[in-house]
Amino acid sequence: MTVRRRRVAILISGRGSNMAALIEAARAVDYPAEIVLVLSNRPNAAGLAHAEAAGIPARALDHEAFPDRERFDAALDAALRAAGIDLVCLAGFMRIFSAGFVEAWAGRMLNIHPSLLPLFRGTRTHAQALAAGVRLHGCTVHYVVPELDAGPIVAQAAVPVRPGDDAGTLAARVIVQEHRLYPAALALVAGGRARLDGERVVFDATVAGVDGALLSV
Repeated sequence: MTVRRRRVAILISGRGSNMAALIEAARAVDYPAEIVLVLSNRPNAAGLAHAEAAGIPARALDHEAFPDRERFDAALDAALRAAGIDLVCLAGFMRIFSAGFVEAWAGRMLNIHPSLLPLFRGTRTHAQALAAGVRLHGCTVHYVVPELDAGPIVAQAAVPVRPGDDAGTLAARVIVQEHRLYPAALALVAGGRARLDGERVVFDATVAGVDGALLSV
């Protein structure tokens, strides 16, 4: 029996390096999701050209063309629904959603954040980690909720903080893990092997050694 692949839209604001990792992973015939749409709030986002070159419909909804956040979110919602989207992946999408949009896509929208949440929410996470003196840093894939960077965690990957690191060297180490983690986490969600149970994510019994697979140092 052929299982329908989940239809995924990726939202970007820039070059979309995590978008590219998701697109590459979805080329596999056994991957449980297909990337069918890329949207950006910035017309000059470099990731749009990458998506188009990969044969994926891509277009911009310039947030500056809308009078307020709610009307931009309404246009975004309409575009997603018109494409029959099952899951939304944020990949460097630099917009805060209205509560109504988050509620409409609750349980169907993922984000990747460059820290080991709940540590270091918001921006400049690598500088925050260095200032705090932590020895481990990393990235987190989580469900999107109205509170910023606070949704239930699907997966995390860790990297060491090394003597002499600056924000740039630490970011370079983290993004390697982001490109590995996001496709793996989306596969779990799209394949039904990870699901929301209240405010936590629970895993199917077939996910063996999930901690080892999705947490690396």
